[in-house]
Amino acid sequence: MQGESLYTAHGKLLLTGEYAVMDGALALALPTQLGQRMSVRPTDKKEVFFRSLTSEGKVWFEQVLFQGVQHPIAQPLEQLLQEAQRLNPSFLSEQGAWVETQLEFPQYWGLGSSSTLVTMIAQWAGVDPYQLLKASFGGSGYDIACAEANSPILYHLQEGTPRSYPIYYKPGFASQLFFVYLNQKQNSREGIALYRAIKKKKDALIQQITTLTENIYRTTAIDEFCLLIEAHEALLATYLQLPTVKERLFKDFQGTLKSLGAWGGDFILAIAEAPYVQAYFTSRGFDTLIPFDQMVLITDREPVLPPSH
Repeated sequence: MQGESLYTAHGKLLLTGEYAVMDGALALALPTQLGQRMSVRPTDKKEVFFRSLTSEGKVWFEQVLFQGVQHPIAQPLEQLLQEAQRLNPSFLSEQGAWVETQLEFPQYWGLGSSSTLVTMIAQWAGVDPYQLLKASFGGSGYDIACAEANSPILYHLQEGTPRSYPIYYKPGFASQLFFVYLNQKQNSREGIALYRAIKKKKDALIQQITTLTENIYRTTAIDEFCLLIEAHEALLATYLQLPTVKERLFKDFQGTLKSLGAWGGDFILAIAEAPYVQAYFTSRGFDTLIPFDQMVLITDREPVLPPSH
């Protein structure tokens, strides 16, 4: 019998292209330094024991699967494994497994506890993670691309096929970029449903988001970066008929703010000088502020140009 196998996957943040990435817009996505890891030990028992640990090492889920127990965590997990078996019928066909996962970030941060799990199970089962995602949680797949990436990426769907381009992305003004946790987790499925329910044509939106993504990636000037970020926020606010995060919560912030991913929770991007950002948000009870350098997984290679669209 084989010994223990180890798997890892990175978390994710979507800097540009939220919502529109599902319809083919180019997005700038950031794999995070923190992710999730998984160990698997084959067992003679034809059963799957699954244990999940928090970033602090505390057990938050523990159960033998496929025992007919109705559990809000067990059921989607069982469905995920069943889809992996459908994609690879030899997976778990001869033996069982003892599985333990551990997050490297707090559960409520929304950095990709599901996408990292899908990616690691796909690695374990030897199947395509994008197919497994499509058959389970759904979405654009940018989070899967981040889970497997070792640097920021440009990502888009080309006729439904995921395209991921590794890039170097650490702008010269990175010291003024901060990720702020809003003390609430956003349900991305609800956000996607809201976007899908809008019946307006999306062609113009997709092209505008793609152009903004390319310009945001290319700019080296913080003033231009802020103007582009604000244009991105305004464009989506108009399309979604929702206020921006700055209008809704932080009207007096003397800098630029941007929602990341589904609007309404998780992390936002704050752009201003470090002492001001720290003082502003902590005085309002937002204590999780992470500098760009400490959040984003960055390679040391030279910059490359993105594909032209």
